[in-house]
Amino acid sequence: MSTAHNEARHYSGARSVARKLALQALYRWQLNNGPWQDLVQEFRDADDMGRADAEYFEQLVAGVCGARESLEARLATLTDREPRILDPVEHAVLLIGLYELGSRAEVPYRVAISEAVSLARRFGATDGHKYVNAVLDRAARELRPEEH
Repeated sequence: MSTAHNEARHYSGARSVARKLALQALYRWQLNNGPWQDLVQEFRDADDMGRADAEYFEQLVAGVCGARESLEARLATLTDREPRILDPVEHAVLLIGLYELGSRAEVPYRVAISEAVSLARRFGATDGHKYVNAVLDRAARELRPEEH
């Protein structure tokens, strides 16, 4: 394998770990609202942080927390229920996915959706990943029509 391929693989793996940690932080934030900086500080010593893209983790947490109102408003237009009654894991996954689709143009929409579905499959309810996939696919059609 080429060095560039190995670096790209490490980079994407580190971002996946960052997304997992962001999911955990945002899940916690939903249950115990507080400044996003506290979450970043708290998770800085997480077991997986050494394998994560720590900068991307912080950007995800800060981005979702900072844009919560607009993300929640968009989510409300994409779902069949109020965001506040969503399962907290799926809610956090959807917020991350919407943030990436809307604010992280360097992340291909397929990657944003795939990563979100993977997190929902791993940590969410039995069929929650199907719901996440459907919602984020609708979001991608609106937010990235040129890619979709």
